Amino acid sequence: MSIVFRDLLKKVGSGNHTGESLNRVEAATATKMMFLGEATPAQIGAFLIAHRIKRPTGEELAGMLDAFDELGPKLQPISSQRPVIVFGIPYDGRTRTAPISPVTALLLSAVGQPVVMHGGDRLPTKYGLPLTEIWQGLGVNWTTLSLEKTQEVFAQTGIGFVYTPRHFPLTNSIWEYRDQLGKRPPLATMELIWCPYAGDAHVIAGYVHPPTEGMLQVALELRGVTKFTLVKGLEGSCDLPRDRTAIISLSSASPELERVFLSPHEYGFTTKNVPLGSTEELLTQIHDLIAGNSSELQQTALWNGGFYLWRSGICADMRSGIAKAEELLNSGVVAAKLQELIQVVNSLSENLLTIT
Repeated sequence: MSIVFRDLLKKVGSGNHTGESLNRVEAATATKMMFLGEATPAQIGAFLIAHRIKRPTGEELAGMLDAFDELGPKLQPISSQRPVIVFGIPYDGRTRTAPISPVTALLLSAVGQPVVMHGGDRLPTKYGLPLTEIWQGLGVNWTTLSLEKTQEVFAQTGIGFVYTPRHFPLTNSIWEYRDQLGKRPPLATMELIWCPYAGDAHVIAGYVHPPTEGMLQVALELRGVTKFTLVKGLEGSCDLPRDRTAIISLSSASPELERVFLSPHEYGFTTKNVPLGSTEELLTQIHDLIAGNSSELQQTALWNGGFYLWRSGICADMRSGIAKAEELLNSGVVAAKLQELIQVVNSLSENLLTIT
């Protein structure tokens, strides 16, 4: 048993009247002790649920990120005229709405905007569809690549994926606790703004509950992150909704966030989200979309692609961004980028098998 960790547990777990939040250093210490196994299983489980009930602060999230920086992997800087976009998407996946972020990543990288994604396999508490399965269905298997090989793919194609079970195995032990507790601990909130890239980055994170936005903002600002975008997205992702006005917060030079409200109806989109059916159905829809065929999922791709082309500075406004996204999809540029990515990943995977 760790006496140090017990004291940290007592601080967050003492109830409404006497409980306290951790400071940044304490939060970093607690995180490292959990991941390195210095705290006992009983202490870790108690801490995760107590912290969940208490609710994290932005300072605590910043401390957890400090620990991830110390223990975790990072893709190294590549040559880029723009900050690399790092998409923070819930690791427990999607169950209700069709994800579009892999298509968004292909679209952005096709015009010189590098993108980094991160995540794992089907994970608690939702065990929803993760990004890795979508990429695999598109012919891109990130799960077999070492971090060094992923770096090569990133440098060549402008798309990188930090696969945590392989690249950050210290995190694997926490998933069992999440399953047994049945609730997402604050670590799951912190993951949304983790930046596994060592260069100039633009962190984009989704969220569900409005209070989360403030926590994320505080944590990012404490960490010195000056370029970020927070999206009240579909199932907590970075995907803009079509069934309601998209609420988006942008970092700015002033202490206050810049608010953007985007109504799909005003841009000619139907106001409904594409439901998530089976994985096979989704992959068929994505292949049709990348082939340039019209569909409801294409409308979602244009809505999201337009926004991120504008936000990254490639296009001057939403309307030109949407038009550019349509051009990239219909002309085959996005399809060509996917084929390039498949070829590079397969080549490096074959080289790895040959060496082995």
